[in-house]
Amino acid sequence: MTEQEVAVRGRLSQLGIAYERYEHPPVSTAEEGERHWIGIAATHSKNLFLRNQNGNRHYLLIVVHSKRVDLRAVAAQIGDGKLSFGSPERLMAQLGVTPGSVSPFGLIHNADHAVRVVIDRDLKAAQRISFHPNINTVTLTLTFADFERFLSDCGNPVQYVGM
Repeated sequence: MTEQEVAVRGRLSQLGIAYERYEHPPVSTAEEGERHWIGIAATHSKNLFLRNQNGNRHYLLIVVHSKRVDLRAVAAQIGDGKLSFGSPERLMAQLGVTPGSVSPFGLIHNADHAVRVVIDRDLKAAQRISFHPNINTVTLTLTFADFERFLSDCGNPVQYVGM
């Protein structure tokens, strides 16, 4: 078990959040994950680390894994200009993870709460939701209500959007 996973599981335990753990080969994209998520009863997502055009705002976009993402439409809904992917250096500085391991659990490393969380509102209908615990060889599942409790504890701004 990696230090990253230990930190995530520790935070979930502190919050009294139950989860299920699944190991699998490394998964860097939602498309790769589909073959390893068979048998995991949860709604899976893709998690994109984004920045605005000026580079002074960062976003974590969480969307149902099978959806195509239109960054212009997302930018219009959140009231920001052009969005693009954040660099690996920005990702490490803001969420403490590397490309391929982007997860909302990285918010435990965002002490200044500067990363804005943008969530596909269709995820609200999920009974259970899954994410990497900041390492792409493990998937944790938890209820959506518990995920919202986790986000509340992190203190980052959260906004729901249509996709």
